[in-house]
Amino acid sequence: MTDAMKDKEFIEYVVRMLVDNPDDVKVERKIDEMGVLITLDVNPKDMGMVIGREGMTAKALRTLLRVIGARNNARVNLKINEPEGSDRLVREHREEPTVPAEHPVEERRSLDDVMNDIRI
Repeated sequence: MTDAMKDKEFIEYVVRMLVDNPDDVKVERKIDEMGVLITLDVNPKDMGMVIGREGMTAKALRTLLRVIGARNNARVNLKINEPEGSDRLVREHREEPTVPAEHPVEERRSLDDVMNDIRI
């Protein structure tokens, strides 16, 4: 295996270990003027495992790929394809928590105002 192909094998190995349907994992590697693009396809039921809570797993995978790319003097990006027929849950807007009356909220101040208060 060449050094250039380690990024593809790495992401394929890690994602297969994460998901419930490892046989459905498909990884493609393309090189263009922007660098290396790794495209990932997984089973629709496994998307949550690959993305992670608030996208943290996907972010970690992208960070690790950038490290591998830096070792090979290449820019490596990860694109996770959304499967056909997937339905995203739309999050409801959460209201701001209320602060009890005994703890009044300070008005917002500019950075200059805060810095002026700090100066002696």
